This record gives sequence, structure tokens and C-alpha cells, in this order.
Amino acid sequence: MMEDILTDSELVRYSRQISIQAMDIDGQEALKQAKVLVVGLGGLGCPAAQYLTVAGIGKMTLVDFDTVELSNLQRQVLHKDSRIGMAKVDSAVKTLSELNPLVELNAINARLDEAQMAEQVAQHDVVLDCTDNVDVRQMLNRLCFSAKKPLVSAAAIRMEGLLTVFDYSEGAPCYECFSALFGEQHLTCVESGILAPVVGTVGTLQALEAIKLITGMGKVLSGRVLMIDAMTMQFNEFKLGPNPSCAVCAKD
Repeated sequence: MMEDILTDSELVRYSRQISIQAMDIDGQEALKQAKVLVVGLGGLGCPAAQYLTVAGIGKMTLVDFDTVELSNLQRQVLHKDSRIGMAKVDSAVKTLSELNPLVELNAINARLDEAQMAEQVAQHDVVLDCTDNVDVRQMLNRLCFSAKKPLVSAAAIRMEGLLTVFDYSEGAPCYECFSALFGEQHLTCVESGILAPVVGTVGTLQALEAIKLITGMGKVLSGRVLMIDAMTMQFNEFKLGPNPSCAVCAKD
């Protein structure tokens, strides 16, 4: 007799999700068996990890090398004053384990090189790029493309946000195709600022796309970029095709 994947307690805990026809028990079981890699525990990573945790992801690995600072607390919702100076991954694990003790959490407090990150990508089903570093974003794209692991990528600055999914399917673009549209101008929150609910909204949407990838619900943002203008509360979308001369995904 096959052992049930979900316990009676989990059926109750996740009952409101299971009630969604597109999710059902099969989807919840898929979440419990999934392994998600979250790179960056700042403004995007905090809400993304929070909602993945309460949704019932089976295993989540958190990667960041930074420590909690006072200026983080305006938007990085997993951290608090008493943890200033603590490693962000450790602070995140403390909060997340209280939200849902059933999730297996693995914290990596280090700046991973390409070989180390490749090892992590290979061990997970979905990767969330929650960083604010272009070099890391490009590295994650290369590794996820090579391993054919879906990458949920997002950015937020000022009152604006971007979200897309790279699933590396036939005819789909990669991050390198996407980033080439923006040249060498890379803004930071320090220089330009960020409103807390904006980055929270974008990070939450990252969690949503990850859940859809794992469960097969709906249609993810592959080949499409969602643009959010919070100043006017407009959500726009544009299609993104592959760059035929892309250094990462273009065929020889």
C-alpha cells in the first residue's frame, strides 16, 4: 500500500489551497516534494521565501552572504531590530521555521562561486533570483540554462517592478536575451530608493510563479515580462523572444 504523502495535519493546514480545483491534493503533494533555491534574502527574497514556506514547499535552500542592517528593516520582512548584525539567512530561517516548522530549511551564508552555485542549482527543482547583482543574475541564468532548471527572475526599484520566468523551453528567451535590452545602466535601491509594498508585491509574485511551475497550475510568465508601475497602479506585459545571437542560449 502506498504511503500517503500528506499527513492529516497537513491536509488541514493547506486545506484552503487544496480547495482550489487546479491545485487539489496532487498539487499540494507536488509542493511538499519540491526543492526550491532562493538566492538573496533581501526585499524580494523575504516575501518570496515567506509565501513559499506557508504554502508548504518541502525543502528550501536560502543563499545570501550579507548581514541584517537597520536600513533593511523598511522592506525586508523576515528580519527585525534584534537581529541587526545577524546573517540574513540565519534571520530568515528563524522567522520561516516559526511560520511553518514542516518545511526543511537549509541556510548557506556565503558568496558562492560558479561551481558551488552549479551544485546547488542541480539539487533543486526551481530557482528564484532575488538578488540585486547583475553578475549573480547572469551566473544563475547560465547555470539554470545548462541544467534546464526554471528560473523565476524579478527586480524592483523606486515604484516599479519587473517579473518573468525563464523555463528554457524551445524558442524561449533567457536572462541574457532580456538583460541586453537595458544596456549597462543598473540602478540600486541605495541610489534610487524603493517603496516597501512594491518590492513585497514583486517578491510575492515570484513565489506564485514558482508554485505554478511546481504544480502545473495556470500559465507562467515564460516569454513574457510583467511590468508594474505602482505610481499609476498599472500592470503591463510585453512579449520577449530569444536573441538569435545570445551568448548563452543561441544555438551554434
